[in-house]
Amino acid sequence: MYEKLKKLEDKYNELTELLSQPDIIADQVKFQKYAKAHADLEEIVTKFREYKDVLKGLEETKQMLEGEKDPEFRQMLVEERDNLIARQKKLEHELKVLLLPKDPNDEKSVIMEIRAGTGGEEAALFAHDLFRMYSRYAEEQGWKIEIMDAHYTDIGGIKEIIFVVEGQGAYSKLKYESGVHRVQRVPATESGGRIHTSAATVAVLPEAEEVEVEIDPNDLRIDVYCSSGPGGQSVNTTQSAVRITHIPTGLVVTCQDEKSQHKNKAKALRVLRARLKELLEEQKNAELAGERKNQVGSGDRSERIRTYNFPQGRVSDHRINLTLHKLDYILEGHLDEIIDALITHDQTERMKQVD
Repeated sequence: MYEKLKKLEDKYNELTELLSQPDIIADQVKFQKYAKAHADLEEIVTKFREYKDVLKGLEETKQMLEGEKDPEFRQMLVEERDNLIARQKKLEHELKVLLLPKDPNDEKSVIMEIRAGTGGEEAALFAHDLFRMYSRYAEEQGWKIEIMDAHYTDIGGIKEIIFVVEGQGAYSKLKYESGVHRVQRVPATESGGRIHTSAATVAVLPEAEEVEVEIDPNDLRIDVYCSSGPGGQSVNTTQSAVRITHIPTGLVVTCQDEKSQHKNKAKALRVLRARLKELLEEQKNAELAGERKNQVGSGDRSERIRTYNFPQGRVSDHRINLTLHKLDYILEGHLDEIIDALITHDQTERMKQVD
Protein backbone atom coordinates (compact mmCIF):
# COMPACT_ATOMS: atom_id res chain seq x y z
CA MET A 1 0.00 0.00 0.00
CA TYR A 2 2.82 2.39 0.91
CA GLU A 3 4.41 2.14 -2.56
CA LYS A 4 1.09 2.78 -4.27
CA LEU A 5 0.52 5.86 -2.11
CA LYS A 6 4.07 7.11 -2.80
CA LYS A 7 3.42 6.94 -6.55
CA LEU A 8 0.21 8.93 -6.11
CA GLU A 9 2.10 11.56 -4.12
CA ASP A 10 4.76 11.78 -6.85
CA LYS A 11 2.00 12.27 -9.44
CA TYR A 12 0.42 14.97 -7.26
CA ASN A 13 3.76 16.81 -6.97
CA GLU A 14 4.23 16.57 -10.74
CA LEU A 15 0.76 18.06 -11.34
CA THR A 16 1.47 20.83 -8.82
CA GLU A 17 4.56 21.76 -10.83
CA LEU A 18 2.69 21.61 -14.16
CA LEU A 19 -0.09 23.89 -12.89
CA SER A 20 2.44 26.62 -12.16
CA GLN A 21 3.91 26.64 -15.69
CA PRO A 22 2.89 29.64 -17.88
CA ASP A 23 2.28 27.54 -21.03
CA ILE A 24 -0.13 25.26 -19.12
CA ILE A 25 -1.93 28.23 -17.53
CA ALA A 26 -2.35 29.71 -21.04
CA ASP A 27 -3.91 26.47 -22.36
CA GLN A 28 -7.28 26.33 -20.56
CA VAL A 29 -8.13 22.81 -21.80
CA LYS A 30 -4.89 21.37 -20.41
CA PHE A 31 -5.09 23.49 -17.26
CA GLN A 32 -8.62 22.27 -16.46
CA LYS A 33 -7.60 18.65 -17.10
CA TYR A 34 -4.57 18.87 -14.80
CA ALA A 35 -6.47 20.87 -12.17
CA LYS A 36 -9.16 18.16 -11.95
CA ALA A 37 -6.54 15.39 -11.67
CA HIS A 38 -4.77 17.43 -8.97
CA ALA A 39 -8.01 17.97 -7.03
CA ASP A 40 -8.89 14.26 -7.28
CA LEU A 41 -5.57 13.33 -5.61
CA GLU A 42 -5.55 16.04 -2.95
CA GLU A 43 -7.49 14.21 -0.22
CA ILE A 44 -5.52 10.96 -0.40
CA VAL A 45 -2.14 12.73 -0.64
CA THR A 46 -2.97 14.93 2.38
CA LYS A 47 -3.96 11.82 4.33
CA PHE A 48 -0.78 9.98 3.21
CA ARG A 49 1.43 12.86 4.37
CA GLU A 50 -0.31 12.80 7.74
CA TYR A 51 0.29 9.03 7.85
CA LYS A 52 4.02 9.52 7.13
CA ASP A 53 4.24 12.09 9.94
CA VAL A 54 2.65 9.59 12.34
CA LEU A 55 5.12 6.85 11.31
CA LYS A 56 8.03 9.24 11.80
CA GLY A 57 6.72 10.32 15.20
CA LEU A 58 6.19 6.69 16.20
CA GLU A 59 9.75 5.76 15.28
CA GLU A 60 11.16 8.71 17.22
CA THR A 61 9.05 7.87 20.28
CA LYS A 62 10.18 4.21 20.22
CA GLN A 63 13.83 5.26 20.02
CA MET A 64 13.38 7.64 22.98
CA LEU A 65 11.72 4.87 24.99
CA GLU A 66 14.70 2.54 24.51
CA GLY A 67 17.12 4.83 26.37
CA GLU A 68 14.77 6.53 28.82
CA LYS A 69 15.18 5.60 32.52
CA ASP A 70 12.92 8.17 34.22
CA PRO A 71 9.63 6.36 35.13
CA GLU A 72 7.42 9.45 34.79
CA PHE A 73 8.84 10.43 31.40
CA ARG A 74 8.67 6.78 30.24
CA GLN A 75 4.95 6.76 31.09
CA MET A 76 4.45 9.89 28.98
CA LEU A 77 6.30 8.27 26.07
CA VAL A 78 4.26 5.04 26.38
CA GLU A 79 1.02 7.06 26.20
CA GLU A 80 2.36 8.99 23.20
CA ARG A 81 3.36 5.72 21.48
CA ASP A 82 -0.07 4.14 22.10
CA ASN A 83 -1.85 7.25 20.75
CA LEU A 84 0.31 7.19 17.61
CA ILE A 85 -0.33 3.46 17.06
CA ALA A 86 -4.10 4.07 17.31
CA ARG A 87 -3.79 6.99 14.88
CA GLN A 88 -1.69 4.85 12.52
CA LYS A 89 -4.38 2.12 12.41
CA LYS A 90 -7.15 4.67 11.82
CA LEU A 91 -5.22 6.33 8.98
CA GLU A 92 -4.41 2.96 7.38
CA HIS A 93 -8.12 2.13 7.29
CA GLU A 94 -8.99 5.56 5.83
CA LEU A 95 -6.26 5.22 3.19
CA LYS A 96 -7.52 1.75 2.21
CA VAL A 97 -10.99 3.23 1.70
CA LEU A 98 -9.57 6.07 -0.40
CA LEU A 99 -7.65 3.56 -2.53
CA LEU A 100 -10.82 1.61 -3.40
CA PRO A 101 -11.80 2.01 -7.07
CA LYS A 102 -14.08 5.02 -7.44
CA ASP A 103 -17.53 4.67 -8.96
CA PRO A 104 -17.25 6.97 -12.02
CA ASN A 105 -20.85 8.08 -11.45
CA ASP A 106 -20.44 9.13 -7.81
CA GLU A 107 -20.03 12.86 -8.41
CA LYS A 108 -23.01 13.09 -10.77
CA SER A 109 -26.50 14.45 -10.32
CA VAL A 110 -29.25 11.83 -10.40
CA ILE A 111 -32.62 11.19 -11.92
CA MET A 112 -34.95 9.54 -9.40
CA GLU A 113 -38.17 7.72 -10.21
CA ILE A 114 -40.73 6.85 -7.53
CA ARG A 115 -43.71 4.66 -8.45
CA ALA A 116 -46.62 3.46 -6.31
CA GLY A 117 -46.61 -0.34 -6.11
CA THR A 118 -48.96 -2.76 -4.40
CA GLY A 119 -51.52 -1.12 -2.14
CA GLY A 120 -53.62 1.10 -4.38
CA GLU A 121 -54.32 4.60 -3.05
CA GLU A 122 -52.31 3.95 0.13
CA ALA A 123 -49.24 3.05 -1.97
CA ALA A 124 -49.64 6.34 -3.85
CA LEU A 125 -49.80 8.28 -0.56
CA PHE A 126 -46.64 6.49 0.59
CA ALA A 127 -44.91 7.37 -2.71
CA HIS A 128 -45.73 11.00 -1.90
CA ASP A 129 -44.19 10.57 1.58
CA LEU A 130 -41.00 9.21 -0.02
CA PHE A 131 -40.79 12.12 -2.46
CA ARG A 132 -41.18 14.55 0.44
CA MET A 133 -38.46 12.69 2.38
CA TYR A 134 -35.97 12.88 -0.50
CA SER A 135 -36.86 16.54 -1.15
CA ARG A 136 -36.05 17.39 2.48
CA TYR A 137 -32.82 15.35 2.35
CA ALA A 138 -31.74 17.12 -0.85
CA GLU A 139 -32.43 20.48 0.80
CA GLU A 140 -30.23 19.47 3.78
CA GLN A 141 -27.40 18.55 1.38
CA GLY A 142 -27.69 21.82 -0.54
CA TRP A 143 -28.91 20.06 -3.69
CA LYS A 144 -31.61 21.30 -6.06
CA ILE A 145 -34.69 19.31 -7.13
CA GLU A 146 -36.45 19.69 -10.47
CA ILE A 147 -39.60 17.70 -11.28
CA MET A 148 -39.54 16.18 -14.78
CA ASP A 149 -42.90 14.42 -14.80
CA ALA A 150 -45.54 13.60 -12.19
CA HIS A 151 -48.90 11.82 -12.05
CA TYR A 152 -51.00 12.45 -8.94
CA THR A 153 -54.14 10.82 -7.54
CA ASP A 154 -57.32 12.68 -6.59
CA ILE A 155 -56.48 12.67 -2.84
CA GLY A 156 -52.86 13.82 -3.18
CA GLY A 157 -50.99 10.57 -3.70
CA ILE A 158 -48.37 10.04 -6.39
CA LYS A 159 -48.77 7.30 -8.98
CA GLU A 160 -45.40 8.13 -10.48
CA ILE A 161 -42.91 10.98 -10.22
CA ILE A 162 -39.61 11.55 -12.02
CA PHE A 163 -37.29 14.25 -10.78
CA VAL A 164 -33.68 15.39 -11.02
CA VAL A 165 -31.54 15.92 -7.93
CA GLU A 166 -28.78 18.31 -9.01
CA GLY A 167 -25.68 18.55 -6.87
CA GLN A 168 -22.14 17.28 -6.62
CA GLY A 169 -21.97 13.79 -5.13
CA ALA A 170 -25.74 13.20 -5.26
CA TYR A 171 -25.33 9.75 -6.81
CA SER A 172 -22.68 8.68 -4.25
CA LYS A 173 -25.33 8.89 -1.50
CA LEU A 174 -28.66 8.33 -3.24
CA LYS A 175 -27.60 5.24 -5.23
CA TYR A 176 -28.35 3.11 -2.15
CA GLU A 177 -32.05 4.06 -2.34
CA SER A 178 -32.91 1.95 -5.42
CA GLY A 179 -35.33 -0.85 -4.63
CA VAL A 180 -38.71 -1.60 -3.05
CA HIS A 181 -39.70 0.47 -0.01
CA ARG A 182 -42.45 -1.07 2.10
CA VAL A 183 -44.81 0.71 4.51
CA GLN A 184 -46.89 -0.83 7.30
CA ARG A 185 -49.57 1.45 8.75
CA VAL A 186 -53.30 2.08 9.09
CA PRO A 187 -54.20 3.92 5.86
CA ALA A 188 -56.12 7.19 5.96
CA THR A 189 -58.63 5.45 3.67
CA GLU A 190 -59.17 2.55 6.14
CA SER A 191 -62.13 2.91 8.52
CA GLY A 192 -61.60 -0.38 10.40
CA GLY A 193 -58.21 0.53 11.83
CA ARG A 194 -56.42 -2.45 10.28
CA ILE A 195 -52.72 -2.24 9.44
CA HIS A 196 -52.03 -2.53 5.72
CA THR A 197 -48.76 -3.28 3.94
CA SER A 198 -48.10 -1.26 0.78
CA ALA A 199 -45.05 -0.59 -1.33
CA ALA A 200 -43.40 1.88 -3.69
CA THR A 201 -40.39 1.39 -5.94
CA VAL A 202 -37.50 3.83 -6.17
CA ALA A 203 -35.01 3.96 -9.05
CA VAL A 204 -31.88 6.12 -8.94
CA LEU A 205 -30.09 6.78 -12.23
CA PRO A 206 -26.88 8.79 -12.63
CA GLU A 207 -27.49 11.60 -15.09
CA ALA A 208 -25.78 10.93 -18.42
CA GLU A 209 -23.88 13.57 -20.38
CA GLU A 210 -24.56 13.88 -24.09
CA VAL A 211 -21.03 12.67 -24.85
CA GLU A 212 -21.64 9.51 -22.78
CA VAL A 213 -24.85 8.46 -24.53
CA GLU A 214 -25.34 9.56 -28.10
CA ILE A 215 -28.93 9.40 -29.30
CA ASP A 216 -29.67 9.21 -33.01
CA PRO A 217 -32.75 11.37 -33.75
CA ASN A 218 -33.78 8.77 -36.35
CA ASP A 219 -34.20 6.25 -33.50
CA LEU A 220 -36.86 8.38 -31.81
CA ARG A 221 -40.62 8.55 -32.22
CA ILE A 222 -41.97 11.73 -30.65
CA ASP A 223 -45.68 12.13 -29.90
CA VAL A 224 -47.31 15.27 -28.47
CA TYR A 225 -50.62 15.47 -26.64
CA CYS A 226 -52.56 17.53 -24.08
CA SER A 227 -51.33 17.11 -20.52
CA SER A 228 -53.69 15.74 -17.89
CA GLY A 229 -54.14 16.14 -14.14
CA PRO A 230 -55.51 13.86 -11.37
CA GLY A 231 -58.19 11.51 -12.61
CA GLY A 232 -57.18 12.14 -16.21
CA GLN A 233 -58.90 15.48 -16.65
CA SER A 234 -57.30 17.80 -19.20
CA VAL A 235 -55.35 20.61 -17.59
CA ASN A 236 -53.88 22.06 -20.74
CA THR A 237 -55.66 22.74 -24.01
CA THR A 238 -52.40 22.96 -25.98
CA GLN A 239 -50.40 19.91 -27.02
CA SER A 240 -47.47 20.52 -24.70
CA ALA A 241 -47.02 17.02 -23.22
CA VAL A 242 -44.37 14.89 -24.93
CA ARG A 243 -43.91 11.14 -25.26
CA ILE A 244 -40.59 9.91 -26.65
CA THR A 245 -40.12 6.29 -27.71
CA HIS A 246 -36.59 4.99 -28.31
CA ILE A 247 -37.33 2.51 -31.08
CA PRO A 248 -34.23 0.21 -30.77
CA THR A 249 -34.79 -0.46 -27.04
CA GLY A 250 -38.51 0.21 -26.67
CA LEU A 251 -37.87 2.66 -23.82
CA VAL A 252 -40.69 5.20 -23.42
CA VAL A 253 -40.43 8.52 -21.56
CA THR A 254 -43.23 11.03 -21.06
CA CYS A 255 -43.04 14.57 -19.73
CA GLN A 256 -45.88 17.05 -19.16
CA ASP A 257 -44.67 19.14 -16.23
CA GLU A 258 -43.88 22.25 -18.29
CA LYS A 259 -46.35 24.32 -20.33
CA SER A 260 -43.84 24.44 -23.16
CA GLN A 261 -43.57 21.49 -25.54
CA HIS A 262 -39.92 22.37 -26.18
CA LYS A 263 -39.05 22.26 -22.46
CA ASN A 264 -40.92 18.98 -21.97
CA LYS A 265 -39.02 17.44 -24.86
CA ALA A 266 -35.67 18.57 -23.38
CA LYS A 267 -36.59 17.09 -20.00
CA ALA A 268 -37.78 13.82 -21.54
CA LEU A 269 -34.47 13.48 -23.41
CA ARG A 270 -32.55 13.91 -20.13
CA VAL A 271 -34.52 11.04 -18.59
CA LEU A 272 -34.15 8.89 -21.71
CA ARG A 273 -30.39 9.45 -21.77
CA ALA A 274 -30.11 8.34 -18.13
CA ARG A 275 -32.21 5.21 -18.77
CA LEU A 276 -30.12 4.31 -21.82
CA LYS A 277 -26.94 4.76 -19.76
CA GLU A 278 -28.35 2.42 -17.11
CA LEU A 279 -29.28 -0.14 -19.77
CA LEU A 280 -25.78 -0.05 -21.27
CA GLU A 281 -24.16 -0.40 -17.84
CA GLU A 282 -26.43 -3.32 -16.93
CA GLN A 283 -25.33 -5.13 -20.09
CA LYS A 284 -21.66 -4.31 -19.41
CA ASN A 285 -21.88 -5.54 -15.81
CA ALA A 286 -23.84 -8.72 -16.56
CA GLU A 287 -20.71 -10.85 -16.14
CA LEU A 288 -20.05 -9.17 -12.76
CA ALA A 289 -23.49 -10.12 -11.42
CA GLY A 290 -22.04 -12.12 -8.54
CA GLU A 291 -19.87 -9.23 -7.39
CA ARG A 292 -22.68 -6.69 -7.65
CA LYS A 293 -24.96 -8.82 -5.46
CA ASN A 294 -22.55 -8.15 -2.60
CA GLN A 295 -22.85 -4.40 -3.04
CA VAL A 296 -25.71 -2.60 -1.33
CA GLY A 297 -25.72 0.01 -4.08
CA SER A 298 -26.37 -2.46 -6.87
CA GLY A 299 -29.65 -0.75 -7.79
CA ASP A 300 -31.87 -3.82 -8.04
CA ARG A 301 -35.37 -2.36 -8.15
CA SER A 302 -37.07 -5.69 -7.34
CA GLU A 303 -35.22 -6.07 -4.03
CA ARG A 304 -37.16 -5.14 -0.87
CA ILE A 305 -34.65 -2.87 0.82
CA ARG A 306 -36.50 -1.07 3.63
CA THR A 307 -39.62 -1.18 5.78
CA TYR A 308 -41.27 1.83 7.39
CA ASN A 309 -43.41 0.53 10.30
CA PHE A 310 -45.71 3.24 11.68
CA PRO A 311 -47.26 1.37 14.67
CA GLN A 312 -43.76 0.67 16.06
CA GLY A 313 -42.23 3.96 14.84
CA ARG A 314 -39.31 2.15 13.24
CA VAL A 315 -37.42 2.00 9.97
CA SER A 316 -35.55 -1.21 9.08
CA ASP A 317 -33.01 -1.55 6.28
CA HIS A 318 -32.97 -5.25 5.42
CA ARG A 319 -29.64 -5.24 3.54
CA ILE A 320 -27.56 -4.38 6.62
CA ASN A 321 -29.96 -5.44 9.42
CA LEU A 322 -30.24 -1.86 10.67
CA THR A 323 -33.32 -0.82 12.66
CA LEU A 324 -33.85 2.72 13.90
CA HIS A 325 -36.79 3.82 16.06
CA LYS A 326 -36.82 7.26 14.45
CA LEU A 327 -39.53 6.95 11.82
CA ASP A 328 -40.84 10.54 11.95
CA TYR A 329 -37.30 11.96 12.05
CA ILE A 330 -36.22 9.92 9.00
CA LEU A 331 -39.36 10.81 7.01
CA GLU A 332 -38.44 14.47 7.59
CA GLY A 333 -35.39 13.83 5.40
CA HIS A 334 -32.77 13.03 8.05
CA LEU A 335 -31.29 10.08 6.18
CA ASP A 336 -27.61 10.49 7.08
CA GLU A 337 -27.52 7.74 9.71
CA ILE A 338 -28.93 5.15 7.30
CA ILE A 339 -26.91 6.26 4.27
CA ASP A 340 -23.64 6.49 6.24
CA ALA A 341 -24.20 2.93 7.51
CA LEU A 342 -24.84 1.71 3.95
CA ILE A 343 -21.68 3.43 2.67
CA THR A 344 -19.58 1.88 5.48
CA HIS A 345 -21.02 -1.58 4.77
CA ASP A 346 -20.35 -1.20 1.06
CA GLN A 347 -16.74 -0.10 1.68
CA THR A 348 -16.17 -3.03 4.07
CA GLU A 349 -17.46 -5.55 1.51
CA ARG A 350 -15.30 -4.06 -1.24
CA MET A 351 -12.19 -4.11 0.98
CA LYS A 352 -12.77 -7.84 1.60
CA GLN A 353 -12.69 -8.40 -2.16
CA VAL A 354 -9.47 -6.38 -2.53
CA ASP A 355 -7.80 -8.23 0.37
